Amino acid sequence: MALILLRHTRPDVLTGTCYGARDVGLAATFAGEAEALLPGLPSFSRVVTSPLSRCRRLAEYIGARASCPLTEDDRLREMNFGSWEGRSWNEIPFTEIDIWVNDFLHARPHGGESVAMLRARTFEALDAYRKLGGDTLIVTHAGVIKAALATDETADSHAMTLDFGNFVTLID
Repeated sequence: MALILLRHTRPDVLTGTCYGARDVGLAATFAGEAEALLPGLPSFSRVVTSPLSRCRRLAEYIGARASCPLTEDDRLREMNFGSWEGRSWNEIPFTEIDIWVNDFLHARPHGGESVAMLRARTFEALDAYRKLGGDTLIVTHAGVIKAALATDETADSHAMTLDFGNFVTLID
C-alpha cells in the first residue's frame, strides 16, 4: 500500500507571492507539464485531490487518462495564511514573520491556520487513505507534503522542498 503525494504543477502567480489557500489558476504551460509527469507516476487505484483548482485540474487530467475515480478532500488543501494571502512575502512585516518563526508550530500572526492545524488535518487525511488499502495518488500542495514528511514539529523538519509536478511516495 502506497500513498503517492504529488504537488500540483506551476501556478499562475508571481514568484514570491504567498498564495496558500487562495485559489490561483495554473500556468499556461499546464498541459505540457501534466503530460510530462504521467510516465513517471507509479501505479494507483484511486485519485484524491485538494479542492483548490490548481490541484483539482491536475487530478482530473490524470484521472481521466488512467480511468480512475476522483475524490475531493478538503483536508488536503494548502495552509490558510489569512491576511498574508496574495501578498508578496517581502511585504509582510518582519514583526509578524518573527512571531511565526518564534512559535513555528502554533503561531498565527496572519489570522489563518497554524502549522499544527495543518499537520493535524494532513495526518487525519493520510490515516484515512491508509485504511482504505491500495495505492492512492494524492494531488496536493507543498505544505501538506512537508507536514506529511516532517519528522518532528520544528521548522527545520518542515524545510524540505519539492518542485512543482513532483511527488514522494509513502509506503506502509
